[in-house]
Amino acid sequence: MVLMLALPFAANAQDKEKKDKKDKKELTGKPVMWKDPTDLESRNLILGAGGEEMKPDISTVTFIEEKSGGYSKKYRVKDAKGNEWVAKIGKEAQTDTAANRLLWALGYETEIAYLIPHLKIEGKGEFDNVRLEARPADVKRRGNWMWENNPFQATPQFRGLKILMVMLNNWDMKDDNNEILAMRGDTTGEGELRYIISDLGATFGKTGGFISRSRNDVPDYVKAEFIKKVNGDVIDFSYSGKNQKLFDGLTVADARWLSNLLKRLSDDQIKDAFRSANYSAEEVDLLAGAFRERINALAKLGV
Repeated sequence: MVLMLALPFAANAQDKEKKDKKDKKELTGKPVMWKDPTDLESRNLILGAGGEEMKPDISTVTFIEEKSGGYSKKYRVKDAKGNEWVAKIGKEAQTDTAANRLLWALGYETEIAYLIPHLKIEGKGEFDNVRLEARPADVKRRGNWMWENNPFQATPQFRGLKILMVMLNNWDMKDDNNEILAMRGDTTGEGELRYIISDLGATFGKTGGFISRSRNDVPDYVKAEFIKKVNGDVIDFSYSGKNQKLFDGLTVADARWLSNLLKRLSDDQIKDAFRSANYSAEEVDLLAGAFRERINALAKLGV
């Protein structure tokens, strides 16, 4: 009897293993983290990567399931168009959205996300400042990529991304926050494997230990130190979050590469990144001003 009961479970396990192997075989393609943003000056940072066409229809939003893990409460939901999203609720919803916009503006691959100032989720209640992150049916989330082992290690784009993380005061630099996205069912091997930072919530506060760090704290972000000093060609950043060694050895040349992109952003675009996250007018001015100061500090290094 025990053997007979075990056989179906064994068969199911084998079927799942075969399916997993098939999925992995299908998910081949060119790794992509950054694309030259030739239209950077005209990018709309209110709407971000999804544009107007991907905006959720929130006239009716239904609950599917609760998502476990992480700092914020998250629900998988479906909008009135039938599209699925992950709703992030809490302090990280705003920071995640604003940081997402800035990365996308500079050419980095990102999630498609929108901040909803007030959202009703059927069966769960009403919430303020909810970030909806798209879960398209044709996109497969392949797994995590690692900060210390990826195809982009020596590229200026990757080194620039690390500097950008310091600019945002992202203290949660762990591999679990990174995702590889691929088109589901693509067997050509000619598609893209999109390397993104999926969770940017632990930003716009101050870095530090468990007690001293903060997220979504405007005064903390405004007064936080950015660059300590430059030793020869190597920059000593003021960073005390997780994985500090990631920022060792970043150079003036790396800063110059990122600075050449950042200086193309207008003040209005930077403000729009924070407006997209439903910050108040005063908070928008403070956050955008502090971010612009960091851009200027980088530019001075390259003089």
